[in-house]
Amino acid sequence: MTVTSMPQFALTPQHVPDLAEDVILGVDTHKDVHVAALITTLGASLAQQEFPTTASGYRQLISWARSFGVLHRAGVECTGSYGSALTRALKAEGIHVFEINQPDRATRRKRGKTDAIDADAAARGVLSGRATTTPKSADGPAADMRVLRLAKESAVKARTQALNQLKAVLLDVDPDLRDLLTGLSNAALIATCAALVDERGEAVFTMRLLALRIQNLSAEVKELTRRTTKAVRSCRPQLLDLVGVGPDCAAVLLIAAGDNPDRLADEASFAALCGVSPVEQSSGKNQRRRLNRGGNRQANAALYRIVMTRIRWDERTQTYLQRRTAEGMSKRAIIRCLKRYVAREFYRHIRPSVPLNCPPPLDET
Repeated sequence: MTVTSMPQFALTPQHVPDLAEDVILGVDTHKDVHVAALITTLGASLAQQEFPTTASGYRQLISWARSFGVLHRAGVECTGSYGSALTRALKAEGIHVFEINQPDRATRRKRGKTDAIDADAAARGVLSGRATTTPKSADGPAADMRVLRLAKESAVKARTQALNQLKAVLLDVDPDLRDLLTGLSNAALIATCAALVDERGEAVFTMRLLALRIQNLSAEVKELTRRTTKAVRSCRPQLLDLVGVGPDCAAVLLIAAGDNPDRLADEASFAALCGVSPVEQSSGKNQRRRLNRGGNRQANAALYRIVMTRIRWDERTQTYLQRRTAEGMSKRAIIRCLKRYVAREFYRHIRPSVPLNCPPPLDET
């Protein structure tokens, strides 16, 4: 007797399912091209395709995906950088976008690494429910603050470098001139060097050039700070009334929350985003928590600066520090607790309409 096996049908990119069927899009983003992959709601792969990172390329990607079925969900890698423009285009079409983390190393060792594999994994992350994070929108004040802060950090770094170079050149100038400039403050040194005459040599010319550069960079920093303060006041003016919160710290925390803070379920989510939520590290009889080393480190640093300012100037925080110290807690542990309190307080001002079941204030804990 001859036994014939049942024919096996493979789903190829040319096979187009019923247009009423839902499909899920996954995108691996890059600077010049995005690689897209489509799967069905049953997990069957449909197609993979590359598209340029242009406005027409985004339209082609969406049209291509919809030619396979109804598109409601998409998983996109790097929604805050390479995938930000595509994310906006997908949202404008009414598609719910999920932020996808890159696959871990163990998964990549098993499956290999190609752009198509990463795009397919992004789609399957949406299908399985592992991808639940809503990406930050980039069309509001927080996005403006991000680019302003980017320029300010660059200007501050360049100004520091120029000042160090100016002081290095000062060591090689004429001793009489060096003695004249050595005892001056930074502001006086820059102003004096900017007024030097070029004819006194190449070293003096270089010092004058560096001093003028520092003055221009200082003007840039001042203008960027003014614009950042204006942006903070336009969206969350009450933040600047909090003790220890200046425009820079407020901007960093608002950038971390994004223009759609409603994506944060509760204040614990914001604390985890800032890396100030404790992480369980218990095993057997040992029950303990460790410091959270994840999250947005710039936001974490902003919370630290706020706490250190309050320790120095806020009487209520000083009382809390003294009481916790008397209880045997280390200063580092106290600072971690205070950072958590500041994150909770900040969240109240980001989403004031959300009711919180929070512990009592510092002076009652």
